[in-house]
Amino acid sequence: MVEGRSTVYIGGDSGYGAHFSEIGKRFPHIDLAILENGQYNEDWRYIHTMPEQLPAEIHELDAAKVLPVHNSKFSLSRHAWDEPVHRIEQAATKDSSLHVIHSIIGSPIIY
Repeated sequence: MVEGRSTVYIGGDSGYGAHFSEIGKRFPHIDLAILENGQYNEDWRYIHTMPEQLPAEIHELDAAKVLPVHNSKFSLSRHAWDEPVHRIEQAATKDSSLHVIHSIIGSPIIY
């Protein structure tokens, strides 16, 4: 990261696909990826990332750090409201190259 300058990728609702690899190649050196992580359901896999796919998205974007969003607010899906956060933390425990940042309401995010 150049001092005072970062490359940030802000994802929206999207299922996992080749577009993440393409974005990573087109925009190398992403410092922070803000990616959806919640409200998933197998029936919605084309518009919402499934938890087991999120690490692949992060790697294909080659993001140095990730801020998972779209979770822990209210349930639209059938998973527990806090399940997405626990699942990405479990993935980060198994894969030390995943640098996950969590937001705390009212606190600045320093990455």
